[in-house]
Amino acid sequence: MAAGFSCAPACHRDRNAALTSLPRPPDHPRRRELNDEVHARQPEPITAPAAIGYLALNAAGVDRAREWQLVAALAERMGGPPPRVGDNHYNADLGGCRLAWEQHTEFTRYLVIVPAGTAPPFARAALEALPADWLAELPGTVMAAVQAAVVPTGSVPDDDEACAQAYFAGNPLVGSTIAGGIGRALTDFRVHPDGFSRCLVLDGGLTPRQAGRMVQRLLEIDTYRIMALLALPVARALTPFLNGCEQELAEIAATLIGSKEQDEPVLLTRLTRLQAELESQEAANLFRFNAASAYYELVQRRIGELREERIQGLQTFQEFTERRLAPAMNTCRLAASRLEGLSARAARATQLLSTRVDLTRERQNQALLESMDRRARMQLRLQETVEGLSVAAITYYIAGLIGYLAKAAQAYGVTIAPDLAVGISIPIVALLVALSVRKVRKSVKRRELRQGSTPRPL
Repeated sequence: MAAGFSCAPACHRDRNAALTSLPRPPDHPRRRELNDEVHARQPEPITAPAAIGYLALNAAGVDRAREWQLVAALAERMGGPPPRVGDNHYNADLGGCRLAWEQHTEFTRYLVIVPAGTAPPFARAALEALPADWLAELPGTVMAAVQAAVVPTGSVPDDDEACAQAYFAGNPLVGSTIAGGIGRALTDFRVHPDGFSRCLVLDGGLTPRQAGRMVQRLLEIDTYRIMALLALPVARALTPFLNGCEQELAEIAATLIGSKEQDEPVLLTRLTRLQAELESQEAANLFRFNAASAYYELVQRRIGELREERIQGLQTFQEFTERRLAPAMNTCRLAASRLEGLSARAARATQLLSTRVDLTRERQNQALLESMDRRARMQLRLQETVEGLSVAAITYYIAGLIGYLAKAAQAYGVTIAPDLAVGISIPIVALLVALSVRKVRKSVKRRELRQGSTPRPL
């Protein structure tokens, strides 16, 4: 039996070595990175009783490399392992507390967990475990700041009203049982005088990993709720602009029905300016509205992952969110939809008016071509008249030359009547000149036709 047990590890080692040495194609350069991505940002295990401090800082305009440098400096200062260069998340035991740091697209999260001992909930701020001067250097503005406490069930009053008076300044509570009834979560979703919100988790048998996941989901609900609501002021500020644009577009459309050709350029200028303003606003606010929708979806997903059940007399997280957050998101969706719809309507109106302008331009071009055709016909008739005059003039000069030749011949003794010679030559000369002019005109026309049908060399 002993031999059999001692053989098994050796067999496994041999088999693992054989698998390692198997020939295979090379790894993709990012295979390890992508495979390990699903293991990144794991929830920190939490054992009750524990105090948790949480900050979510807006990263707009923040040097993200500076955040990494501060975390690295803190790790060195408190004797913890340093973060790897280029990482955007870090978690480590810094002696007396555990720190988790994560960079997200729009914000950065800092989570600190410390043992609470026998102290009552919220008696100790977990962030006090970090140096005050280091906290003061953190870049960004606070989007969410939460003090959370995980305590065993029975260590706080069972009565929710008494719990609200003791730990939440008497504010109405929102809460439910979570993780299938093993724990309870309570909060008031309010910012207390110390600048922090509060969240209390009662541990009725949660494993450390379960407790960590529940706390992380509760903190994410608070963070994503605020991030989603960033779009609400934008939607409210857009409302007067959208109202004005709708009125302007309606006026342009009504004017367009009975407009004349001379009105079209002015209307087209108004439409293109309106469309440019709408496109500018859509480009400026599209990300904010899309981000709000994504954050709202994350809030709903995290609430579903809590597996909450109702506590008699309290609003659940789902009910509170649907009552407070859903109307705000509907307002944002409406503003985004109005902006997109107005942009599309302005584009259609611009296209319609552009078509009318094109038709007007085509009619003008057709009239211009007809005018040019009339001028060409007039020019042709004028040219034919000039050609007739040219024949007469040339005949006159040639007949004159014949007359001089006849007189010269008469002077030398040739019997000839100059006037008779001139008279006889006039019809003959006129005919020859007319035929010559006609031949030249036909030759020019053939050359023009040949040049028009043959492509010119580049």
